[in-house]
Amino acid sequence: MSSDAAVPPAPEGLTSQDFPVHWPVLTRWADNDMFGHLNNAVYYQLFDTAINGWIAAHVDIDPVAAPQLGVVAESGCRFLGELAFPDRLAVGLAVTRLGRSSVTYRLAVFRAPDDRGAETAAGEPLAALGHWVHVYVDRTTRRPVPIPDGIRALLTTAQV
Repeated sequence: MSSDAAVPPAPEGLTSQDFPVHWPVLTRWADNDMFGHLNNAVYYQLFDTAINGWIAAHVDIDPVAAPQLGVVAESGCRFLGELAFPDRLAVGLAVTRLGRSSVTYRLAVFRAPDDRGAETAAGEPLAALGHWVHVYVDRTTRRPVPIPDGIRALLTTAQV
């Protein structure tokens, strides 16, 4: 199947419009596997990069020195269609649960329909649907702590 093949709609009927945040991604030649499409592990890298890139772009926090950090407690991905280099992609991000020390994201990967980027991807069908749970912990003790205020404020902007 070529990367131009139709991507089936997500079983839940979700499209790119259901995600408040769209993080643009350029695929790399090295992302393809021997079958000519993005390797399944790449999707987890895309999710991680989108979440942390979005936070870093909007919250002044040093992830290397901050007293708390977000660790991945759970993740998953359902593959709905093929993508391949040189596809231009976007990762859709929505916050589905915001707790005291944890946040659950719904994530999706979809094609950006042209060179104008992810912001033009309204209604684009999903190629992958994922979930991701970050638990914020104390850097030293690794025990759960409240989500930092700046991050919490940003997360509320993506709640669905």
